[in-house]
Amino acid sequence: MHSHDEPAFDTENFLASAGLGRTIVKLGSGTTFFSQGEVADSVFYLQAGHAKLTVVAKNGKEAVITLLSAGDFVGEESLASIGTLHLATATATTDCSMVKIERAEMLRVMHQQGPLTSTFIQYLLLRGMRIQSDLVDQLFNSSERRLARILLLMAKFDEPGESVRAISKISEESLAESIGSTQSKVSFFLNRFRELGLIDCDGGIRVHKALLNVILHDDFPDDNAIKPPITDIPRRKAKPVKPSISSK
Repeated sequence: MHSHDEPAFDTENFLASAGLGRTIVKLGSGTTFFSQGEVADSVFYLQAGHAKLTVVAKNGKEAVITLLSAGDFVGEESLASIGTLHLATATATTDCSMVKIERAEMLRVMHQQGPLTSTFIQYLLLRGMRIQSDLVDQLFNSSERRLARILLLMAKFDEPGESVRAISKISEESLAESIGSTQSKVSFFLNRFRELGLIDCDGGIRVHKALLNVILHDDFPDDNAIKPPITDIPRRKAKPVKPSISSK
């Protein structure tokens, strides 16, 4: 309980500013928040930009688990126990700004402040549901529909607001990795969406809510339209990453 003299806890301010156990960090595209196998000692809250969470198998094959955008947490495994290792690598795909919260500080505030705990738990539940949906999407939907869904998620059309929304700059290569396809197919589908009036691509991507309606009503044009040849997705060896900012 708060005393009458003690101001209510401001979750938004806590996640927007530096302070005890909290540091504002800015990363350029291609820089890692943390790497797979490193000790997890902090939680990150992404304030601006986009990132991806990837895993690398022992044979060197890399897979994208999910894309991250402003309002997302990552590194929550650090709260499990001291010495826990990161099971994936988080990498900025655009310039990013975030607050890095040390494990002890995050646990302390969550223990004392219900609003932050509620925000964090709600996020974890929603992300778990999204990852489950991503898996279903990967198993049962075409790459065209997977791309449409990723664009809608990045534009946050799961929240109320404008009928046209811009998303932060992201490369066709990153989009291809996120849907398990090739860059040439992503380019083809983006052009198709543009021709159908579902997106604009003038200096960036602006997504129209009409794209959501097309998916909900299963109303994509005939899939027999000419498309790039379907080839096996090339398997890439994991690329060297830039130094992580995590403390050793």
